[in-house]
Amino acid sequence: MTNSMPSKASVTPSGGGAMLLDPADTVVLLLDHQSGLFQTVKDIPVADLRRNVETIARLCTLLHIPVITTASEPAGTNGPLMPEIHDLAPHAVYVPRKGEVNAWDNDDFVGTVRATGRRTLVMAGVWTSVCVMFPALDARAAGYQVYAVIDASGDPSEMASRVSLARFVQGGVTPTTTNALLSELHRTWARPEAADLARLYGMVAPNYAAVAESYARAQQAAREAG
Repeated sequence: MTNSMPSKASVTPSGGGAMLLDPADTVVLLLDHQSGLFQTVKDIPVADLRRNVETIARLCTLLHIPVITTASEPAGTNGPLMPEIHDLAPHAVYVPRKGEVNAWDNDDFVGTVRATGRRTLVMAGVWTSVCVMFPALDARAAGYQVYAVIDASGDPSEMASRVSLARFVQGGVTPTTTNALLSELHRTWARPEAADLARLYGMVAPNYAAVAESYARAQQAAREAG
């Protein structure tokens, strides 16, 4: 199964960036963001977690980056996936599992990832220590470059989150944040989506939205004075 969105050339300035994410080689995996599991999250406010996931979904739609979602057992106590993901990223491909805790144990899921032809996987999910950790380590063993978006994921405790972060690093998985992901894939303001990207910064960093509002008002005042 392949991503249904049209391809789009990445916008990469000349010079640096060799160690940064390549949008043309990136696929985002959103794992088990389920309503029941949200109720167990204690290491990040759930409102912040959901907003960050929404930001990633919007970003992927804007930059034509494939998204794959999955849930182990949405009819059970873990609950359904948050609907905002597929609402904001309608191109996302959902892969049902047969109860496997580790998404990488599901052949359909792994096959869908391989079918994208991309080798850089950006993962987020609930719980970080399980839903993200297990497939992230297995994907690394399979030769993929893997990033874990820590603030678009959640765990039952701060301890679980800290241990997960250490295990990611030991296992060769790169931890990152929603803001860093947005900035790495953005790369330059000299692109047609710049205004939409600026709004995403306002979602992930509300204080940035206040900066933009103040600037816009100052510009308006200058025009009126002129």
